Amino acid sequence: MKTTNINAVFFLSGPVKLVNKEVETNDKKQFMNNARFQFLYHPAFHTGLPTLTAATFPVHDPASGAELGLVADCGVPEARAAVRAAYEAFCSWRGVSAKERSSLLRKWYDLMIQNKDDLAKIITAESGKPLKEAQGEILYSANFLEWFSEEARRVYGDIISTPAKERRALVLKQPVGVAAVITPWNFPSAMITRKVGAALAAGCTVVVKPAEDTPFSALALAELANQAGIPPGVYNVIPCSQKKAKEVGEALCTDPLVSKISFTGSTATGKVLLHHAANSVKRVSMELGGHAPFIVFDSANVDQAVAGAMASKFRNSGQTCVCSNRFLVQSGIHDSFVKKFAEAIKTNLHVGNGFDERTTQGPLINAKAVEKVEKHVSDAISKGATVVTGGKRHHVGKNFFEPTLLSNVTRDMLCSQEETFGPVAPVIKFNTEEEAVAIANTANVGLAGYFYSQDPAQIWRVAERLEVGMVGVNEGLISSVECPFGGVKQSGLGREGSKYGIDEYLELKLKPRALIIRMQL
Repeated sequence: MKTTNINAVFFLSGPVKLVNKEVETNDKKQFMNNARFQFLYHPAFHTGLPTLTAATFPVHDPASGAELGLVADCGVPEARAAVRAAYEAFCSWRGVSAKERSSLLRKWYDLMIQNKDDLAKIITAESGKPLKEAQGEILYSANFLEWFSEEARRVYGDIISTPAKERRALVLKQPVGVAAVITPWNFPSAMITRKVGAALAAGCTVVVKPAEDTPFSALALAELANQAGIPPGVYNVIPCSQKKAKEVGEALCTDPLVSKISFTGSTATGKVLLHHAANSVKRVSMELGGHAPFIVFDSANVDQAVAGAMASKFRNSGQTCVCSNRFLVQSGIHDSFVKKFAEAIKTNLHVGNGFDERTTQGPLINAKAVEKVEKHVSDAISKGATVVTGGKRHHVGKNFFEPTLLSNVTRDMLCSQEETFGPVAPVIKFNTEEEAVAIANTANVGLAGYFYSQDPAQIWRVAERLEVGMVGVNEGLISSVECPFGGVKQSGLGREGSKYGIDEYLELKLKPRALIIRMQL
């Protein structure tokens, strides 16, 4: 048996707690490729907390079940103290020039690029994501820091003519204050920088509560932020176990020093946080659940549609909020699409440990996720669906599930009604465009949607009629830092990324004043 020495760290307003953990692995490639993340070592981080919490919780590798290390288990007192540290830092950070904030975010970006390989290994270790995908996430994540380093200098106000000839109204944009950022496990780095990059660029400070499954990525970003010169208290991390997550989330949403809540996660949890935030009328942005339709019309290029389906469905083993969850295929092209889709799954997808170079499908995040996938497949089969390929747990390990394609799927099946969040592609046959759009729009969520067609008129009609925040037209991947990300209905509030993302962290202030300088046009 090979062993790997994992050095887990906790950064929060005090000394770093190092835990050296010997972890047994069957293959030297299986765990962290014997990597020591030296860039994580630092004697102190931030100010504000008098001591570290004595409680800890373990973080596990979803592929093997091995313990990666122990992380400090923060509770309500630590959350309150982190908010106070962020508020104190905000009082000075808001006055830092846009140019200087831009420069610091750029340095943070540069450090992410310099450490991209180690950061990717952390993601693979704690989330199970294939290393190649993890490397892609790090570049995507770093690009948000680069983007918002540039947007920091483009926060413009406005001058408005008023009815009074000698007066003008000046509109200022100012940072909202302390932002509480609650992030998911499926993109443990990118979901942080997409929020934090915008917040810091605007002049806000942040308290980040990462998912209990993947805290190490947030902590690694904290150390790199420190190395970049981000002042103490501007970026704070409070990891906590699932047991404490509810009370910590409530503490962040109800703290009077917190002005903004940004959350990515389930719709159910988002509703709870909205309820807490409502009592003090906090600014909120939420990126919640999805149930993305993927429509293939008779006019579509089948090969292109299959390639798009593969990219949209099986990235991160189907564990993304914009994954296609319902494949609606028109009757004239249905059989050809299903056949080619099945061939592509069997040929191109390889299940295994994320550190194996051949792996394209890693594990699901935990046993509960596997149980949900299994439940959806069993329900579909019991109601008449046909398993074209896959359909059961994979022999590699308990958290692995075979990439699965189901045909003869009907709208009464669970996989048609709920987000599966796993490697299952259910195909529903339809006859008319109106029928497809109606099926797609029955969901009470609307994050992303996709469709394939070669008919220009149909493209315009369907793109406008789909009730989603983002539409991929003949395209299976739609996310980029330049484009706004967000949904409609119960998929959330607000937008992230793009030139619009920074507005979520800014307030407008009106300042009428007498006209002092008369300009000749």
